Amino acid sequence: MRKKPLVNHEYYHIYNRGVDKREVFSDDRDYFRFLLSMNLLNDEKDGLMIRWRDYQRCVKSANLDDFLKLNFRKKEYLVDIISYCLMSNHYHFVLKQNVEKGIERFLQKLGTSYTKYFNKKYQRDGSLFQGTFKSSHISSTGLLLRMAVYTSCNSEIHKVSPAKNYPWCSFADHAGVKKSDLVKNSIFSEHFRGGKDFEEYAKENILDFQDRKQDQEIFLD
Repeated sequence: MRKKPLVNHEYYHIYNRGVDKREVFSDDRDYFRFLLSMNLLNDEKDGLMIRWRDYQRCVKSANLDDFLKLNFRKKEYLVDIISYCLMSNHYHFVLKQNVEKGIERFLQKLGTSYTKYFNKKYQRDGSLFQGTFKSSHISSTGLLLRMAVYTSCNSEIHKVSPAKNYPWCSFADHAGVKKSDLVKNSIFSEHFRGGKDFEEYAKENILDFQDRKQDQEIFLD
């Protein structure tokens, strides 16, 4: 049981990694599968993943965007995904909780679905992620914007890849390079004049995070 319950309509920085710091994404298909789960499992009700599999069987060259435009019932989002980054052995999110235990339910569904896929693909058993996810409450708009940079630019902060070139993060959404339904981007349009403005803000904060090596200081719960 969590020390502190996560509160509806509040923002949280979320982190988890592989057991024994093991790799949890081994190739592009793994990353794509996790992103698919992020999209289809962020719902009060189950069933979209099954519908997607049925759609793939019936439609040649099935496209997720086309599938999501079909006239299903309106999704009831457990969380709003503000920003994310998937690294080889861990992930980061900034999430807003929409319903009671929404973050816990979303991450439980996400972890169960992806672990089942991963274990089948790589012929392994057991847990893939390391226990209960870590969380840190985001208490102000300034901190929210800063943690969105920490999350979406994690590959650059850890000197793996420039965020603008890293495909498994939300940086391109915030910088206005692409627009996806996965990320709720309104907070950025409210506080930045455009993509270049966000990029400048990100650049300043990336340098600060690199200098401070702040990973160990972030998680309070």
